[in-house]
Amino acid sequence: MTQLSMFIVVLAALVIPIMMARFKVTSVPTAVAEIVVGIILGKTGFNLVQQNSTLSLLSEMGVILLMFLSGMEIDFSLFKAKPSEDDNQASPVKLASLAFAGILVVATILSYALKYTGLFPDPLLAIILFSTIALGVVIATLKEKEILSKPMGQTILLTAVLGEVVPMFGLTVYATLNGGNASRLWLLVLLFLAAIVLLYRFKQPFIWFNKITKATTQLDIRLAFFLIFTLVIIAEQVGAETILGSFLAGMVMKLLEPHESTAEKLTSIGYGFFIPIFFIMTGVKLNLRELFANPQALMLIPILVACFFIAKLVPILVYRTRFSNRNSMAGGFLTATTITLVLPSVQVTQSLHVITNTQAGAFILAAVLVCIFAPIIFNSVYKLSKEDLIKQRVVLIGANMITVPIAQQLSNEWYEVHVVTTVEKNYKTYNSEVKNLVLLPEISKESLTKAGLNDVDILAACYLDDEQNYEFAQAALQSGIKRIIAFQNSRAVNNERMDQLVAQGVEIFNAFNVETSVLRALIESPSVMQMLTGTETGLYEVRVVNHRFTGRQLMELPFIDKITVSRIRRRNHWIDPHGTTVLEYNDRLIFTGKKEDVNTIRQQLRKAN
Repeated sequence: MTQLSMFIVVLAALVIPIMMARFKVTSVPTAVAEIVVGIILGKTGFNLVQQNSTLSLLSEMGVILLMFLSGMEIDFSLFKAKPSEDDNQASPVKLASLAFAGILVVATILSYALKYTGLFPDPLLAIILFSTIALGVVIATLKEKEILSKPMGQTILLTAVLGEVVPMFGLTVYATLNGGNASRLWLLVLLFLAAIVLLYRFKQPFIWFNKITKATTQLDIRLAFFLIFTLVIIAEQVGAETILGSFLAGMVMKLLEPHESTAEKLTSIGYGFFIPIFFIMTGVKLNLRELFANPQALMLIPILVACFFIAKLVPILVYRTRFSNRNSMAGGFLTATTITLVLPSVQVTQSLHVITNTQAGAFILAAVLVCIFAPIIFNSVYKLSKEDLIKQRVVLIGANMITVPIAQQLSNEWYEVHVVTTVEKNYKTYNSEVKNLVLLPEISKESLTKAGLNDVDILAACYLDDEQNYEFAQAALQSGIKRIIAFQNSRAVNNERMDQLVAQGVEIFNAFNVETSVLRALIESPSVMQMLTGTETGLYEVRVVNHRFTGRQLMELPFIDKITVSRIRRRNHWIDPHGTTVLEYNDRLIFTGKKEDVNTIRQQLRKAN
């Protein structure tokens, strides 16, 4: 029976996503579907799956990897508050902090109300459960909407991060106190110290690991599991919960800045095998027949569902101070998703005999119902705003014969372009020709910030004075702009200042190189020049971040007949493409195609799922 149960669970893990794709069930998270199938296969349904030591071990590994990957999802750079484009607009960090503080207040009121009505006796546990937010579900939903990097997406994401981290620590303290280990509470400090030591111990070696790892060693993955088991064992020894140890391991791994392929492989291991077993077995262990036979527990389910939603009303009010009423309401409902941490929390409290199996089942079923409806409400209510539709923000420094044509030619569907000048004469000359032309008294970190142009994707310093372009590039570096391009007007071979910019990651272009390259192309490849300058076709670049297309051969792409892939840039190396070349995450495709097809193709490849 052990082997049969194992076979049925693994088969279910394979069939569930296939059936969801077949019947186009996109609004319900896969985790919820797996729990529902587990309920059908387990005690409540046909009782086809029996819990055994093997499935229990795999399920425990599943929850450990789930917490580890949740820790890896945290983008610590988001906690570095960036100046807002408008002084009256609060930053995502401030909004998220206010939203979560409100959640804690409302959760406290609801928890004590349940205690005084006799529905649930433990207010501290209820506060932890009502304030949790499923970070993984939130991230997946925001990625599907392609707003994860936008202000609204960042605000919701940071709220979810707080809704996972704070309750996680709260659960650890709660479990320590209720487990009779209050005197050992200070030992939790050792767990955090161990995480810090591991971070600094492997910071430099991990860079070296990335260089020497190969298919048969996978040093990055071995290090990840070493971190997991080290911190999980330390957590057990100091009286903390294993999920806190694995969550900290995920945070350490994230701070080591692994390559995106490492995160991909870890995600594949977790969500490809262990985590589905955890969700399915959660459903298997639920006994809804016993739950429905208990009138008090049955009455508790709708009350808990209401509490999960009511606790997240404050974010709606907070978000409205910056975003539209419609999107604020959608964001508030999305923060109501709670499945990720509720499951391990209930598992921990059951082992401590703090709550009954009936109460645990009521909380899990309520969380499942909320996790079904919350993403559906978000997807149906949320409407992409103007700022959500912006693909890349570009700032061109200097209004002249170089920048003005570029500003006019860059596609409005892909870029929002601002041209900045300090020369009033040029401002008056080109103001009617450029949509977003800005006149500043000077170009500096402060002036760019005040104009709301510090948080952009690309900045190109295109004055005709090399010295000024150097200063502008330095100001952009101080502002933390991702990509900086500087124009070099001098044809001198040696230019120390430009060499310094190159060393800092700034891209340099100059008229001499452009002219010679164009002339050479006209002589050697006149057809290529016609293609580059023509209006019918062009040469394009796109980064592959849609997991739907990773792991597939070029010949299998549904639009491969409309494009010709010339080269692929992978981890700073060029590779020659063939029909059997398998795409990897973050590959950069250089391809040609008709302009009317390119927009759709770029959107598909760049869509983060």
